[in-house]
Amino acid sequence: MAYLTTAGAAAAAAELANAIKASGAIVRVDNENFREIVLKNKEALVISSKGGFFSTNYQYLCSYKGFVFHTKSKNPLSIPQHAEIIQAGKVWLPS
Repeated sequence: MAYLTTAGAAAAAAELANAIKASGAIVRVDNENFREIVLKNKEALVISSKGGFFSTNYQYLCSYKGFVFHTKSKNPLSIPQHAEIIQAGKVWLPS
């Protein structure tokens, strides 16, 4: 059985912090603000994922001006037609 030492825990925490830094800033917004961001972005690329364990939810990501915007909804969102949509198997966000 492997034991996590203090040094190992510190290394794991540093690795997680680096992963979060590499992903950049993720801004959570409500559904309406997300739609407005997509409308402003003429070359929008939206990542969409359907998930949930006890109940279904839909998650969406879109980058705009160097930030990644995220929203989560109980129902599918109406994404503007000009946006390219990629269906992802799963969206993972650092906590």
